[in-house]
Amino acid sequence: MNSSRKKEWHTGAAFLLSQLGAHVAETFGRRIVHLGITRPHAGILRFIANNPASNQLGLAKRLGVLPSRMVILIDELAAKGLVERKRSIRDRRHSELVLTTKGERTLQKLRKIGAQHEADLLAGLTRKEREQLAALGRKIVHHQGLIPEVHPGFRKLGQC
Repeated sequence: MNSSRKKEWHTGAAFLLSQLGAHVAETFGRRIVHLGITRPHAGILRFIANNPASNQLGLAKRLGVLPSRMVILIDELAAKGLVERKRSIRDRRHSELVLTTKGERTLQKLRKIGAQHEADLLAGLTRKEREQLAALGRKIVHHQGLIPEVHPGFRKLGQC
């Protein structure tokens, strides 16, 4: 081996993150199937709740979803009675997305499921290790230029 070459330092962390990400997404999807919604629906409900006065176009841009695909997703949520489009009081040319009472109840169920999901996933770690893992994850998200709180899987919805 040529000593002038730098030895690669490979931990396998990237594969582990990929493996965990796929596992986490798959198991979360199974946990929410009884609510009659998909993972993208869950993310949209959460986003609307955390961003009052959101509209479809702004939501599509923020999540990286084609506006036409976002219309379909919002139509699905509206058909389930979880989201409503209401005329904006600030700009009557636009509609805002709001959770219905049923949507708020569904979001509360999602939050409980999410908390249990995380607890189950991280059961082998101490509280300090969980906090470290979250801090390191946020650091990686920032360094990679990802949008905090927005799952990159939404971008794939526009490719359907």
